[in-house]
Amino acid sequence: MQYITVLLADDHIIVRQGLRALLMTEDDIEIVGEADNGRQAVELARELMPDVVVMDIAMPVLNGLEATRQLTRTVPSTRVLILSSYSDDEYVQQLMEAGAAGYLVKQTAANELVKAIREAKNGNAFFSPLIAKRLRDRCRDVLAGGPAPKRRPDYLTTREAEVLQLIAEGRANKQIAAELYISIKTVEKHRQQVMNKLGIHDVAGLTRHAIAKGVIESSAGLRSV
Repeated sequence: MQYITVLLADDHIIVRQGLRALLMTEDDIEIVGEADNGRQAVELARELMPDVVVMDIAMPVLNGLEATRQLTRTVPSTRVLILSSYSDDEYVQQLMEAGAAGYLVKQTAANELVKAIREAKNGNAFFSPLIAKRLRDRCRDVLAGGPAPKRRPDYLTTREAEVLQLIAEGRANKQIAAELYISIKTVEKHRQQVMNKLGIHDVAGLTRHAIAKGVIESSAGLRSV
């Protein structure tokens, strides 16, 4: 039997344990690794080359959206399934643009995850029913002559989004430079670009924005606000 190899990426160990217990009951699925932040998920995926990564959005160091962007660019053979508490259209749109193979809402995912993993391995997309309905409605509106979604002027590059997350997590420029292997001067440049794009010019405001957008969870940014 050829196993479907899976990497679990979620910063809550109890969630990973639950997912592992669920998937271990399937004869054709093998868990090859676990990551508790987005950066580790990208590194492990590059090393292990799993068929599927089950990815949460709100993770420390590097969130699931940016991790997905990096994975689909550098490990294109690996399919990314998003498993998240967030279900609004903006998240779904950005993750589809990033190359995610599917999007499951945590509250309803238990009955869908195994099927989604198999579909992803076969090259297909899979969405929770609620997400799928909203995508169909949006496509129908566009085909009917409605406005297509446009990239917003505050759309951050991958590097800018990484810097925003680390700022919101309370990291100093020196720490961000060390984490991203770039110079402090480059960090300062990205920091200014983020502030200009978002129209937010203080750390507290950037942190509140990151929490509101689900880039970080509220507890991660409390010390910065």
